[in-house]
This record gives sequence, structure tokens and C-alpha cells, in this order.
Amino acid sequence: MNTVTIVPGVTLGDRGLVLIAGPCVIESPDHAVALGGRIAEIARRVKMPYVFKASFDKANRTSLTSFRGPGLDAGLKTLEQVKKAIGAPILTDIHDASQAEPAAAVVDVLQIPAFLSRQTDLIVAAAKTGRVVNVKKGQFLAPLDVKHAIRKVTDTGNPRVFITERGFTFGYNNLVVDMRAFPMMRALGVPVVFDITHSLQLPGGGDGVTAGLAEYIEPLGSAGVGAGIDGIFLEVHEDPAKAKSDSQNALRLDKLEALLTRLNRINEVVKP
Repeated sequence: MNTVTIVPGVTLGDRGLVLIAGPCVIESPDHAVALGGRIAEIARRVKMPYVFKASFDKANRTSLTSFRGPGLDAGLKTLEQVKKAIGAPILTDIHDASQAEPAAAVVDVLQIPAFLSRQTDLIVAAAKTGRVVNVKKGQFLAPLDVKHAIRKVTDTGNPRVFITERGFTFGYNNLVVDMRAFPMMRALGVPVVFDITHSLQLPGGGDGVTAGLAEYIEPLGSAGVGAGIDGIFLEVHEDPAKAKSDSQNALRLDKLEALLTRLNRINEVVKP
């Protein structure tokens, strides 16, 4: 399997786990810097390479009145501040091909949202920047179907791509994770990350907001690491009840270190 180096010292596909974590959406510059710094400290203590993530725009919110974020220009300024303050690489999602170049000037990983994982122009624009591309597997895609999204990146001449699992639509307002998907997708030759917290969403299940089941983060994450993933993706907030997006499926910051310690131990057994 190919490895993907995001920055020196942060490589997906070697034997360790990479942590991709942060708030769902940028709430303010001060909040992003402070939360990113606290997560970075925890990641250093557990010896896990860290990538900060946050969205500048949540373009797929359930309700028109939901908080979307600061937008492209202000959001990228905040992400640049976070990068300088905590010294970690940055991941953010883009929703339109025109956002690829300006985002790539600031961040290290361009993420293709799950609902847009078949949008050819968006994927190709991200790939052409030369940045690492993270394709979220759509909630409607079978595991092996992601090979087409991978080829859209690699056929541009950019081999730096990985796939993130975030659950498959299971009836109404629910998602399920098929643990067979992880070895299936890794067999395609790219690293695979598990978005644990988004997989615990109950999409639209909150009558205008996305509900979630954060109480199952530990067992679901443990199962995913046991299935041999390369990285974990977490929505983290110091007070999830006050989070402006995905509050019901976010991990409380004070639970992060114990979770990462557990997942590291499982990974050591799986990849001795």
C-alpha cells in the first residue's frame, strides 16, 4: 500500500495512527486556535501525529438557519493563524472547484465532502493543486466504488490521496459502518481514515438539525482500529452542547486522551 506524507513527520499508511481532529466548523479565530492547541498537546503526549481540521463553510446544513461558518476568506485567515500558532498541518473541505486554489495556498489537505464525492470537476481541481486530497466516501457508495474517485486524483498526476469512511445510509436518519469496508478500501492501495464521529450522526434526525450518538465513539472507534485503519478523524469540542455544528456527535475534549491511548494500544496489537 502507498503511504501519503502530509508534512514531514505526519504520514498515513505507515504502522502508526494519524489523528485528524478539531471542531466541525470554525466558530471564531480564538476558539480554533485555543482548541487546536489543546488537541495538539494531547496528541504529543500520546505520540500521535496530528492534523487540525475545521470547515470554513458548512454548505450542507440541514436547515437554512443553521450556522455555516465564516466563509472562505475569513475562514482561511483563521486556518492560517491556527497553523502558525500550533505548528500542525491543516485540513479543510471545499465545495466548489473555484475554492481549490485559494484553499491550497493555506492548507495541507483538501477534503472532498461525502455528498460531493462523485463531483469530477471538484476532485480534479483539488488534485491539480498538488495538495493531499482526502475523499470522504459518500454515504451512498459501496467500498470498492471509491476506486473511481481515487483515479480522478491519480490520473491528474497527483498520487497523494486517501479515503475516509463516514458511514453508509441505513434507512431513514441513520448510518451504519461496515467493518469489511476498511480492508476492502485499503486493498485499493491508498490509506484509509475512519471518521468516527460523523459516522455516529443521525442525519436530519433532530427536526432541522443533525442528531447524533456520541456515547458510541469509543466502541465504534475501537472496532475500526481493530479492522486496520491508518488514521482517525474526530469532531472535538470542549463543550459539545454549545458547539455550533454537530454538537450531538462530537467528542468532549476531556475524553480525548483516554480514547487515543486506547486506540493506540489496539493499533499496536493489530500492527505489531
